[in-house]
Amino acid sequence: MAPDSNNPWDRKPPEKPNPWGSGGPGNNRGNNRGGGNNPPDFEEMLKKLGDKFSQAFPGGFGPVQVGIALFAVIFVFWLLSGFYLVNPGENAVVTRFGKFTETQTAAGLGYRIPWPVDSVQVLNVSKDRTIQIGMDDGTGRRGSVSDESQMLTGDANIIEVGVVILWNIDDAKKYVFNIRDQEGTIKKVAESALREVVGQNDLWPIVTGNRGDVGANVKKIMQETLNSYNSGVSIKSVVIQQATVHPDVSDAFQDVTAATQDAVRVQNDAKIYRNKIVPEARGEAAAILQAADGYKQSILTKAQGDAARFNAVYAAYLEGKDVTRERLYIETMEQVMGKAQKIIVDRSASGSGVIPYMPLNELKPAAGGSSNDSEADAVKAGAVPATLQSNAFGVK
Repeated sequence: MAPDSNNPWDRKPPEKPNPWGSGGPGNNRGNNRGGGNNPPDFEEMLKKLGDKFSQAFPGGFGPVQVGIALFAVIFVFWLLSGFYLVNPGENAVVTRFGKFTETQTAAGLGYRIPWPVDSVQVLNVSKDRTIQIGMDDGTGRRGSVSDESQMLTGDANIIEVGVVILWNIDDAKKYVFNIRDQEGTIKKVAESALREVVGQNDLWPIVTGNRGDVGANVKKIMQETLNSYNSGVSIKSVVIQQATVHPDVSDAFQDVTAATQDAVRVQNDAKIYRNKIVPEARGEAAAILQAADGYKQSILTKAQGDAARFNAVYAAYLEGKDVTRERLYIETMEQVMGKAQKIIVDRSASGSGVIPYMPLNELKPAAGGSSNDSEADAVKAGAVPATLQSNAFGVK
């Protein structure tokens, strides 16, 4: 084929002096005696490349050919842009003209038809994300945001609550297609669930020590709500970072706190007193029961003895009824007359027939006193009749 003078690749470059010596680079290929290896001839390489393009485009390499070549290069780069990388812990959601195609869960290199046909969204499904309510975003400190933190409790008190919610993506497809503004939606659901739970509880348990139960209830309500949306979101934990009383009711809350502490103190004192008095009462009750048991045993023993004695007397009575009857009469009269005031009457005596007698049991001398003093006192008291004074005491 004859060279084309209009084709720059067919033009022969002018000869230039050989920088490696006379004879040209081809003369030293077989006789390299001391010059070392010869560098490649770039001009010759360009010439060969031009010959190949000339063969591919027999009509010459004009603007059309340049456009085709440029389009081919751009097309190759466009095809190469379809590759994407999925790292461990990530999922890739592939869509074709906006419609879901597939979800790549395996880590590695993936390919989809480049934009605008296919598009890919790579999501980290192993990363735990956080949302804060009632606190400054990104700090984790207790700087409350009044619009979010102020809530109304079940006992009509105002409380400021700060919450940190930990969540991650459970299903990449649902997360991308079923909810819009994912983080905003999750935050709204969390705020709604938190206000519901706080409204069902009183102020004091939330402030003092019931935060764990509040967080668990909020997590449960959030997960149920997000599952109803098919959101593909999993709530890991809900932590109550702060729960304080609103400044407007702080003074009243301090009074309530003081009263509560007094009530607790009084209850503790009552428990101490109970722990002291109850064992004592139980000991006294046990002592009374033991005494009653002993009394019962003594009464039973005495009754059994009386019954045995009665049986013995009855047996003796059966053997000698007259003797036993007389002895019982004498013993009975002794018991009765021993306690009665005794007056002896003798019908054969003159006058009234009353016989005076000396109550010797009543005339016993007192401790430390003489018998004469006792006798004189008896005479003065009239215990001894005047008719017997001369005989009893020797008084004339």
